[in-house]
Amino acid sequence: MNCQPTTTPIVVDKKLVKDDAIALNDPQHYRIIVGLLQYLCHTRLDISYSVNKVAQYVQNPGDSYWVVVKQILHYLRGTLDYELMFTSSKMMNLIAYIDADWGSDVDDRRSTSGHCILLGPNIISWNSNK
Repeated sequence: MNCQPTTTPIVVDKKLVKDDAIALNDPQHYRIIVGLLQYLCHTRLDISYSVNKVAQYVQNPGDSYWVVVKQILHYLRGTLDYELMFTSSKMMNLIAYIDADWGSDVDDRRSTSGHCILLGPNIISWNSNK
């Protein structure tokens, strides 16, 4: 992938809305890339939220959503060496974190929520969904 790396997978202040974009000439390409990113979320929890956001627009993708997909790809370019690490520890506490935005989506007023579960210092489960 020949692109400039970036430090974040998504610009959080940029709100994506359904009617905000010009339709793409080839929406199938968008759908394929987003599908591959969804598969990659199984090992890259750092992109779960941003991939969840762009996956909401696979039915009618627009140019502003494609910009976000490219941002994710640029982020992945700069973080190729990121990996899941499982370390041994005597501390085996089970800790869970969860958060939600309580209906801030302007299109449908549905919440986006996410969770992560740690066993000791190791993350064992994560998800971000709407």
